[in-house]
Amino acid sequence: MSEHEVNEPSAVQLRMSAIKHKIVVLSGKGGVGKSTVSANLAMSLAAKGFSVGLLDADIHGPSVPTLFNLVGQTATQTNDAINPVTANGIKLMSAGFMIAHPDQAIIVRGPAKNGILEQMLGQVNWGRLDYLIIDCPPGTGDEPLSVCQLINSPDGGVVVTTPQEIAAADVRKSIQFCRKLNLPILGILENMSGFVCPKCGEEVHLFGKDGGRKTAEKFNEAFLGRIPIDPAIGLCGDEGRSFLEHHGESATAVAFEKAVEQIDTALQLLPGKEPATCDSGCSSCSSSSSCPTAKQEA
Repeated sequence: MSEHEVNEPSAVQLRMSAIKHKIVVLSGKGGVGKSTVSANLAMSLAAKGFSVGLLDADIHGPSVPTLFNLVGQTATQTNDAINPVTANGIKLMSAGFMIAHPDQAIIVRGPAKNGILEQMLGQVNWGRLDYLIIDCPPGTGDEPLSVCQLINSPDGGVVVTTPQEIAAADVRKSIQFCRKLNLPILGILENMSGFVCPKCGEEVHLFGKDGGRKTAEKFNEAFLGRIPIDPAIGLCGDEGRSFLEHHGESATAVAFEKAVEQIDTALQLLPGKEPATCDSGCSSCSSSSSCPTAKQEA
């Protein structure tokens, strides 16, 4: 094999080179509203005039079609490229747009999941974007690992939690995952953080209080704020409407706006970083630049 062939960029690298910022949204635990957070972060950025894409990396439980009221819609293809679905000014891609029926189960193992993610990153007409938000399924398994390996050097991760200790405990695993892969943590965002009664105005902490902030302080990471529970988020998602556009004055919308501002500031402050390197000698990685046991070279 010639040196030219060895150094030839992959399809994913070519697509990603046209995107300024790649942000991975993670959670150590399911049920924390990570997909809702990803969608609203993308809509907030789009509302500010940025060109934005949202990739749903959850192969088995894709949420983006539901959140944008696009269930049943399929992505089209032009020549050898897949055209993303567009809604609210955002380019969307999900495994849910690649199946014939919304109730169809995608039954695949690790290598096949990696292939689907590689297809959604490298064969989709993302074009030039300011931001690509990548909504990963919960945990530290195949999908988030494959995303970080395929992109090689995402700009950073946003870790989503809820206030209670059981969620914060799993978030600590996500923090260690990011550090192992040399993925800068842009901040920890506490979702479902209190509910304000619309009748009496009393704030009720249904899932405890301050778990995200305490975790951020313990691990010396930025705290992006508290996102209050707002039933209108679910209603807007079911109807495919932008929550931020229709409820922009709500406390929840304001919290999302502040989180986006902090994420943007964190991106500007990131130093140049070297890709992570692996010293384990394992053969499981598709690239030596990322690995479950990766570490930053001294």
